[in-house]
Amino acid sequence: MRRFLRPGHDPVRERLKRDLFQFNKTVEHGFPHQPSALGYSPFLRLMAIGTRSGAIKLYGAPGVEFMGLHEENNTVMQIHFIPDQCQLVTLLDDNSLHLWSLKQHGGTSELREEHRFTLKGPPGSPPSATQVTAVLPHSSREVLYLGTESGNIFVVELPSFRVLEDRTITPEAVLQRIPEDNCNRRSCELVEALREHPKNPDQILIGYSRGLIVLWDLQNNKATHHFLGSQQLENLYWQRDGSKFISCHYDGSYSQWPVSSDNRQAEPLENTVPYGPFPCKAISKIYWQTTKNGLPYIIFQGGMPRASYGDRHSISVIHGSQQTAFDFTSRVIDFFIIFSSDPAAEFDDPSALVVLAEEELVVIDLKSAGWPAVHPPYLASLHCSAITCSHHVSNIPLKLWERIISAGSKQNLHYSSMPWPIDGGTNIAPDPPQRDLLLTGHEDGTVRFWDASGVCLHLLYKLSTVRVFLTDADPNDNMNTLGEDEWPPLRKVGTFDPYSDDPRLGIQKIYLCKYSGYLAVAGTAGQVLVMELNDEDAEHVVDHAEADLLQDQEGYRWKGHEKLKTRDGPVRFEAGFQPFVLVQCQPPAVVTSLALHSEWKLVAFGTSHGFGLFDHQQKRLVFVKCTLHPSDQLALEGPLSRVKSLKKSLRQSFRRIRRSRVSSRKRRGGGGNASEVQEANAKFDQDVLQEMELAPVQRKIEARSAEDSFTGFVRTLYFADTFLRDSSRHCPSLWAGTNGGTVYAFCLRVPPAERRMDEPVRAEQAKEIQLMHRAPVVGILVLDGRSTPLPEPLEVAHDLSKSPDMQGSHQLLVVSEEQFKVFTLPKVSSKLKLKLTALEGCRVRKVTVANFGSCKTDDYSENDLAVLTNLGDIQIISLPFLKLQIRYPCIRKEDVSGIASCVFTKYGQGFYLISPSEFERFSLSTKWLVEPRCIVDMPEVTSNNHVHKSGTENAARNSRGPGKNPGDCGEDERKSGKLMEHALLNDEKVLKEIQSTLEGGR
Repeated sequence: MRRFLRPGHDPVRERLKRDLFQFNKTVEHGFPHQPSALGYSPFLRLMAIGTRSGAIKLYGAPGVEFMGLHEENNTVMQIHFIPDQCQLVTLLDDNSLHLWSLKQHGGTSELREEHRFTLKGPPGSPPSATQVTAVLPHSSREVLYLGTESGNIFVVELPSFRVLEDRTITPEAVLQRIPEDNCNRRSCELVEALREHPKNPDQILIGYSRGLIVLWDLQNNKATHHFLGSQQLENLYWQRDGSKFISCHYDGSYSQWPVSSDNRQAEPLENTVPYGPFPCKAISKIYWQTTKNGLPYIIFQGGMPRASYGDRHSISVIHGSQQTAFDFTSRVIDFFIIFSSDPAAEFDDPSALVVLAEEELVVIDLKSAGWPAVHPPYLASLHCSAITCSHHVSNIPLKLWERIISAGSKQNLHYSSMPWPIDGGTNIAPDPPQRDLLLTGHEDGTVRFWDASGVCLHLLYKLSTVRVFLTDADPNDNMNTLGEDEWPPLRKVGTFDPYSDDPRLGIQKIYLCKYSGYLAVAGTAGQVLVMELNDEDAEHVVDHAEADLLQDQEGYRWKGHEKLKTRDGPVRFEAGFQPFVLVQCQPPAVVTSLALHSEWKLVAFGTSHGFGLFDHQQKRLVFVKCTLHPSDQLALEGPLSRVKSLKKSLRQSFRRIRRSRVSSRKRRGGGGNASEVQEANAKFDQDVLQEMELAPVQRKIEARSAEDSFTGFVRTLYFADTFLRDSSRHCPSLWAGTNGGTVYAFCLRVPPAERRMDEPVRAEQAKEIQLMHRAPVVGILVLDGRSTPLPEPLEVAHDLSKSPDMQGSHQLLVVSEEQFKVFTLPKVSSKLKLKLTALEGCRVRKVTVANFGSCKTDDYSENDLAVLTNLGDIQIISLPFLKLQIRYPCIRKEDVSGIASCVFTKYGQGFYLISPSEFERFSLSTKWLVEPRCIVDMPEVTSNNHVHKSGTENAARNSRGPGKNPGDCGEDERKSGKLMEHALLNDEKVLKEIQSTLEGGR
């Protein structure tokens, strides 16, 4: 019964926990992974993107977002909005059709799947008979026309998806009206395109892949015109007045065809191969847009010469004498043009070209001279260079925020000033309560600063560290520079660039001080750059210092990559963060930990060999400490080395197994006579049984050997002003934790401000703690006399935190992968511990202190530990008593990269990569929740076909399971509750525990 009477079942605390903690996945930031389809509604001004995993995402004005997921998880092949409706149809690669609606539900509007349907042929017919290749939602909003591989066009009623068999357009019916000498049965195979006449909804244009094009009269069910192309057809497009249409073809040509009442069989007005005369790639899609000045915009995908430019992904724009082929670095999925959607308008007057490429969304302003790109407010290509690390900073001071935006605006001068053209819906979410930054480090040596305050992750500023180093590429190279006579007129657009000049440039650690504006950035080749913010361009010399982490070791030879070569003399930097000192670690191994104390003007860095402390005010190395164990040979091979020995790895594995067997044998029969051993064993068994009765079963954790590789790997660094030598005087200190379970503590003597430049900073090792289980140390924290974590540097000086309590005794919390342990300071005696691995069978991967505020009152908040484990669970553990408060499943345990990429915020939110290009945002707090809320105009069609509009809200937690409204209890949740209840009542162990509790209560 003592198990059930343990603390933690206090009803008052349970109520408080409900007010503090709640898990929600709120929004996905970034660019959808593996997009496969694109749709646009001129009526709603909403864009839809489908993916290979079956997701569908709708976007409008910044902050207007919806998401749905097909249960089948099949690739979305096509997306079509129903004209003048808040409905769309998706076609998947399993040939199923799905009808989605934006509907009001509980005062909000959400994207919901209404119906699904798969077209079926007669028994015994081949799959091609009903394989859908083209979809046309008719303007009547009552039917869909479905073209198939067999040439049949089926008519399906909306919204019921009932097939209207009597209205099917068969190849035989089409061929009856066409002269026999012009075509045969195969001419009507595979419907490539279906287009409704822009002026007459009773006529549709049918394009077959072999080049036959037919204008079909829906009222009389017959072909009124036919057009015979000589090349394989790719797509069709009507001109606005319906007098002509454009066809594009596999050979890289397009043709213009007249449609007149007196000419049933027409010849093309012109046939153009824009990039001929040599063989060209197919033109897969084309637009012909009319303008007031008479010169049309001709916009098409593909058509490049095969031999020289067959590997290019391009979209060309031709307007009079202007012609540009926009060159994308990834495959173009689809594109559309934003133009006048007013039916009464005489001209199209296109304003923007929207291109969905495989790795980014690019919008081109067609109204401005030179056709510049538009800076996107969302759908940012986070992975324009692969993300290598991330760092979140909460509550940025306004002055620093404005300076960062100012630096970023100077970088964006080449972008168009055009407002974002996809502006459907209205964002009604409240303004973010604070300004938050998410910094991402990238493989190409850049750091990107993102506005993470709200729903839209918006790029503010990009910092490049490349200029400090000598690389093969010249940073002044302009990829877009073209000669006047160059043909084709290619122009590179977009930001996606997966290639790095040098993998050693990769950013591994970032630390920003929001109060002083100092930034420390560390990289793959042991480089540590300290920067400060400058509002103007500047040219200066970057000071260099070397930190030899193997200075006292002999016989070691670094086998990894060399350090980066630096530029001599002054270097010109753009406005923004500019490096003023470079510390180069030797050997040039990956920097594994970084800490910056802007008040003391110190930066600490660690690698797999040791750690060091650098005074960036005096630009002087304070000390280095080697943490290598004699067996740490692997630490000298480096991440980019190819000489790691398989034999050595196997040998080490066998040695560990042999050691564990020998040690267990010794424990079972080591010394003494038989009776003493039996007596000792009996006492041991009795103690174990007693412990099992009092506590949950603990797993046996094998102690790690000091000879395991990478024990010197420095995992964490931490600055603290605390009691290290005695309880009467506190002093600055630096703490370091290693992969081998060792914690080093150094006393620092920092001269007062008036003598700061005259006297050196001194350091002396004061403590060395070796954890018995030798698990890697992933976090170190000092709690003051009130058991509150020490404030950040300069936080008290800016009146944003209380001064730490220096009267009571301080405590040291050491978090290893396997347990949490609290020590008293300065004696460093063990006070409390929580064996996470022994109790839960998991290991700590990420840990941070988060502040949780009550959603019921502003007067209460508390600091707790947010912990992510290798199983993908998030656990909240109280401070200072280390009690598990709650556990949430967050990331799949198989998603190792997602777990490794997770970053927590100071106020109980977090981000992790669900793909190379997307962050999932989640919240653990009831108070801090960032999620889309918006209004979308919903048309209501009456019997006389007049359209009325009404506003509805959207919380955009659409069908996202845990991300629903707090307090909502929908049908899915009721079902899951019943399933959980059923599972619990069928669990024998649970039933026994309930029975024993009831018996004990009696």
